[in-house]
Amino acid sequence: MNLPENLKYTAEHEWIRTEADGTVTIGITDHAQAALGDLVFVEVPAAGRKVAQNEACCVVESVKAASDVFAPIAGEVVAGNQAVVDAPEQVNQDPYAAWLYKLKPANPADLGKLLDAAAYRKGVEAAGEN
Repeated sequence: MNLPENLKYTAEHEWIRTEADGTVTIGITDHAQAALGDLVFVEVPAAGRKVAQNEACCVVESVKAASDVFAPIAGEVVAGNQAVVDAPEQVNQDPYAAWLYKLKPANPADLGKLLDAAAYRKGVEAAGEN
């Protein structure tokens, strides 16, 4: 399982990278894209949308299933990645480069409540999902 150590994670298989400007970039983990299979459709939120923590704000759809992607923290969407909307397979090719959206956190302290790579790996293994 490919898990960059510099990212934060959620139990729902999202990754979160804090950027220098205080925004966060969000995508789905390598584990999530592998479980879904070949992605054929991605829907990202529009810039300016305010989202609550754990709110469904994206959709990723594969030949097997459609899944919601949840906001790991509350905030305002500052950008959606049109490139993955146009070419969803990018998420399968490199899920950590093919981000879904960027968020300005409502409360940056909430980032401290997210999982580190070791905790995420342990959760996936405990669920028998690896």
